[in-house]
Amino acid sequence: MHKSSMNFWLMKTEPDVYSIDTLQKEKKTPWDGVRNYQARNFMRDSMEIGDKVLIYHSNAKPPGVVGLGKVASAPYPDPTDEKWIVVDIAFVKKFPRMVSLYEMREDPALKTMLVIKKGMRLSIQPVTEKEYTHVCHLAETT
Repeated sequence: MHKSSMNFWLMKTEPDVYSIDTLQKEKKTPWDGVRNYQARNFMRDSMEIGDKVLIYHSNAKPPGVVGLGKVASAPYPDPTDEKWIVVDIAFVKKFPRMVSLYEMREDPALKTMLVIKKGMRLSIQPVTEKEYTHVCHLAETT
């Protein structure tokens, strides 16, 4: 059964481990190392090829959304640990500027985004199409 609409995601990565620049250079990568059941379930049960992804640098100063990717494979077992799941993420775009976590917290249009909630540590989070579009707009404006 095919879904009728696309999903939108925010996926966190630490820039010193795997940055948007590395993704841009490699063009596509297995999104491995996810060791949270809820995040794994999003990849296994909800992600589909073509879904749009906000790439978020965490553990950065400041943290924030730095670019765009898209889901480029069906889920498959993580080669580093078969009980976990990966999907391939393809590079789409690096933003001209980062949309920082602080900026997102201050924006009333993004008040329901999971990433701005205190204690929200999930490395993969669903976002609405409206939130996705708004973050893209912010990244393109100065």
